[in-house]
Amino acid sequence: MDIQDIIVSHDNTHNHLNGVSTTINKGKITTIIGPNGCGKSTLLSVISRYHSPKAGYVRLENKDLLNYKPKEFAKKLAIVYQQNESPKDLTIEKLVSFGRLPYQTMLKKNHDEDAKAIEWALTCTNLQHKNTTDVEALSGGERQRVWIAMALAQQSEILCLDEPTTYLDIYYQIELLELVKTLNKQYGLTIIMVLHDINQAIRYSDCIIVMKDGQIFAEGAPRDVITKEVIKEVYGVNALFHEDKELGYYMMPTGI
Repeated sequence: MDIQDIIVSHDNTHNHLNGVSTTINKGKITTIIGPNGCGKSTLLSVISRYHSPKAGYVRLENKDLLNYKPKEFAKKLAIVYQQNESPKDLTIEKLVSFGRLPYQTMLKKNHDEDAKAIEWALTCTNLQHKNTTDVEALSGGERQRVWIAMALAQQSEILCLDEPTTYLDIYYQIELLELVKTLNKQYGLTIIMVLHDINQAIRYSDCIIVMKDGQIFAEGAPRDVITKEVIKEVYGVNALFHEDKELGYYMMPTGI
């Protein structure tokens, strides 16, 4: 995915993104981080075609995103937001089945193919034994997995996650990120996600994009990008970095 000179302004007075250019590598996990209001979720919204840029373009397979038809684009990219609402009395399997809508028309439905895709999505997210359970009866972590399952049922090559761990306790945060890692390693999904936790970004990303004031401040491999100089400049926080046999490379804030 090629992103070039993206400018986004919601009110015509302030640019939320100001000339953002980067490349998202296929088959990798790319995480966008930065302080509140830096533009990370806005960038993801442009990538997922929720917002159109004022200037610049995003190309997928050498084609401008805006030139994809809705169902065609849904087969290429799926997104899960940090907060998702579903109708009451809806089972897990029914919600996941909505991910098959891009493949259906009034005249054509492939029930066998849909069933296989739904079963695969439920198995990937370890929900196959709860498929008849109402979504509203689930914990926050389980609900987030259901929405990821629906996205997987789309069988898209790219999965976008906008702050997927924000409202989850630490157990479900790690569970979800381990799932993301598995989806990437086993099935080759390209993952683009926004995270707040820098150590989680270090641990679960192949590439990190650090944003500040609507621009990309730094990008690259976690060890190259997450340094004490970058953290101080972007977040205004002093930090130390450690290497541990089990934890790997991680950051510890020390003050401001």
